[in-house]
Order: sequence, then structure tokens, then C-alpha cells
Amino acid sequence: MIMRSWPAPEIVALPDHGGPLSVHDTVTGSLRTTAPETTARMYVCGITPYDAAHLGHAFTYLTFDLVNRVWRDAGHAVDYVQNITDVDDPLLERAEATGQDWRRLAEREIQVFREDMAALRILPPRAFVGVVESVDLIAEFITRLRAAGAAYDLDGDIYFSAAAASRFGSVSNLDRATMLELFAERGGDPDRPGKKDPLDWLLWRAERPGEPAWDTPLGRGRPGWHVECSAISLRELGMGFDLNGGGDDLVFPHHEMGAAEARCATGTHPQAHTYLHVAMVGLDGEKMSKSRGNLVFVSKLREAGTDPMAIRLALLAHHYRTPWEWTGEELRTAERRLERWRAAAALEAAPDAAPLLARVRAALAADLDTAAALAAVDSWVEAALGAEGGDPAAPALMRDTVDTLLGVALDR
Repeated sequence: MIMRSWPAPEIVALPDHGGPLSVHDTVTGSLRTTAPETTARMYVCGITPYDAAHLGHAFTYLTFDLVNRVWRDAGHAVDYVQNITDVDDPLLERAEATGQDWRRLAEREIQVFREDMAALRILPPRAFVGVVESVDLIAEFITRLRAAGAAYDLDGDIYFSAAAASRFGSVSNLDRATMLELFAERGGDPDRPGKKDPLDWLLWRAERPGEPAWDTPLGRGRPGWHVECSAISLRELGMGFDLNGGGDDLVFPHHEMGAAEARCATGTHPQAHTYLHVAMVGLDGEKMSKSRGNLVFVSKLREAGTDPMAIRLALLAHHYRTPWEWTGEELRTAERRLERWRAAAALEAAPDAAPLLARVRAALAADLDTAAALAAVDSWVEAALGAEGGDPAAPALMRDTVDTLLGVALDR
């Protein structure tokens, strides 16, 4: 199945341009100013479609949507790529447990995801690439790793040798003991007999009874997890792209191992100049995750009549690096804020909105400080609703600022 992205919302060009974006780089542990040349290149890891997008997913993709919007406002074209893991163990396990065909399950959940992203006004990627459509590409990439001496066979499977990666650990900055612990928790197999190193990871899984498999020069089988993103990002964006990102549970092993694969396959460094990771959203005191089943779905909120712009505002109230917990009050607060913003945007005249545009731009450029951006809009709204100012052009500029930079549409 060839993946299709979702429709793009219209973006209004704002006066002049915003400044360069600084974000927290996982590799250095400090703020880094992104410095795209002409086109900014970004790769973000997509979902495994065995459940529709929950609010943790939405928070992650909203964060990278803000990156996209700030870059565009600064005058850059943006080449954004996102994968979709449309074949993987969790998907197959869910399909078997529920008596569904794994392909139908994936197709249905991917469609829900598209609809959720469109409703939240997330700018779509230029390339939305599935693993199934990329099996030949991934097999070719693994062949390159073999030729580089970075891969070995084990009972028909193919593993990456961690010893071949000279900079292994440079993305996550973790010690070996922590790596082993996280590897075991996050889909790895450190205890598999025959491996050269417990941290070696699966590149290619030979065909097993009852599992999907494809014919390739590697034999019949399917790709491992990490290698899919390495192969897809290399084809679509090359090496040294501007930003690689996802949830902070992907720092290790996924992004560490993917970076190692890309370096070994190409002999160049880095895979990406900046690694940006988004904190987890909790519910009932735990991380919101499919495995725990404590999920709040964007689609269910929409089905219940919740305005997607209220959902977006609720997410925008939190900084991407700070874990937080979803409550009903989050949504109620966002709904009240949305109503006031819409009331102010509908006025015939209001205070000059140029300072508001400058404040929102500055807040987002400074590590995506959404709280400061929302506070700036709130302050302008209070003044406008208090009958201050008489600029007839101000409501339209405020509306365009909120729409273009924050992605919140104020039309009803």
C-alpha cells in the first residue's frame, strides 16, 4: 500500500519574517539554533497503526508542526518526511488478539490518524512513507551495511553489530547498563543466544510461520524496527538533515541505533544536526501508552463534539520538554480560551496587533515557548475585549498570527 498524506491547511503569509529557531538538542543537552540553508529538512518517526492517535501522539506531532511553522515563517521552504510503521510486532500481535487481518487493521487506523492530523491542522509531510512499500529499499540498505562489515547473520536473521558503530552512544549519552535496561524494555533482545554483543539489534527478521514476509535478495522476511527510518530518511533527505525527532522514548534505542546504521552505511556523520524529543503525556499518574491502555483518543474527543481547535489549544498550553498529565480541566480551560480568542478576533477594531505578532514570534523561536505565546495572545485579547484600541486592521492580523504560527483557526 502506497501511503498518502493528509490535506494541507492554508497558511497565510505574515508581514516580514520571524527569526531563527532554537530548540533543545538531545545530543548536546543544550539549546541549538537550527540553521537551515535554504530548505529545512526534517524527519519525524510516525505511529505504529494498531490504535488511532492518542493525545500523546498528538502532542508530539503538534510540536513538530510548530517547528515547521516557525521555519516557514522565517522564510524557509520545509521538506518534511514522516514514516509509518505499517508492519511490526505490536501491530501483528493486536491483529491476532482481535481476530483481524493486520493489513485491514493498519489501513483503518492510518485513515483515522490522517483524519485526526487534518482536524488538528497539522501540516502534512511531503513524504508519508510506509514500511511495507519500502521493503526493497530497506533490504538494499541492509546489503550496504553487510558490505561495510556492520552486519552479521544469526539463524537466518541479520543483526547490526554495535561494535561497528564508532560513535555509538553519542545521541543518547547513556552508559552501557542503562542502554541494556532500556533495550530490553523497548523491543530489544539482549538475551538472545548467539549474538556477538547483547546490544546488537535486529535488521532483518527471517520468515516465521504465520507472519508476513517478502521476497528480497536477503531471503524471505521483514525489516527490523530501527532500520526502516535509517533507510527511508537517507533516501528522502540524505545525511546531515536539519532535525530528527519523535517522542522521548525514541532517544534509545531507536534514534541511537538508527544514527549508527546511517553512519555505517554512508561513512559520513551526522545523520541529523539536531535531535529533538518530546515529553510524554500522562493519564491517571502514568505515561499514556497503548501497552497500558490508558489512552485518550483524538478521534473519540472529536466524535463527542469537541472542537479540534480546543484540543490543539489544550496541547499548546504545555512545553514540549515537560511531562504533563491530561485532565478534563485541560480541555475546559482550552475551550474557554478559544471562545475569548474568537470573540476578540470578531471585533471591528482592536489594539495594534503588530506587537503581538512580534511577541508570539519571539516566544516560539525561543525553544517553542508556547506558554509565553499563549500568554501574549491572552493579554492582547483582554485588552481588545476591554474596548482598548481602535485599529480596524488589528483583528485580522491577530487572527492570522494565531492561525499561521500557532495553527489555531479562529473561524467557527
